Amino acid sequence: MANLLNQKKLAAKVLDCGLGRVWMNPEASEQISGAITREDIRDLINEGVIKEKRVKGVSRGRARVLDAKRKYGHRKGHGSRKGAKGARTNSKEQWMKKIRAQRKYLKECRADGTIDKTVYCKFYRKAKGGEFRNVAHLKAQIDALNKE
Repeated sequence: MANLLNQKKLAAKVLDCGLGRVWMNPEASEQISGAITREDIRDLINEGVIKEKRVKGVSRGRARVLDAKRKYGHRKGHGSRKGAKGARTNSKEQWMKKIRAQRKYLKECRADGTIDKTVYCKFYRKAKGGEFRNVAHLKAQIDALNKE
């Protein structure tokens, strides 16, 4: 096979890409070796004898698989964590999530008649004061009150 380095350099300049991205048809090496001008190279590009290879990218396939597992709850153990507890989930956001759930449950109880207005107000203030750890704790307190 003839030395086609000069033709490859010309083709890279014409195609405006690097040497590594120039593809030359190995069966047409004699035809390519006869091309000595840019115009000859352009003709060969139009014929499809010389082509520009596509840019290689980084595949996101593996990243998508990992993201799906993390969404499911896997790969989130102590060894994978960086940052303090408050950095991963802000304490204010934790509070907002907790208090909104408790207030929603209190409204449901008031609406279905489990608790009356005065008890609702009392529990609402207790929830605001941070007396209940979660909705289950609040539910237990209301059940205890109703059993009396």
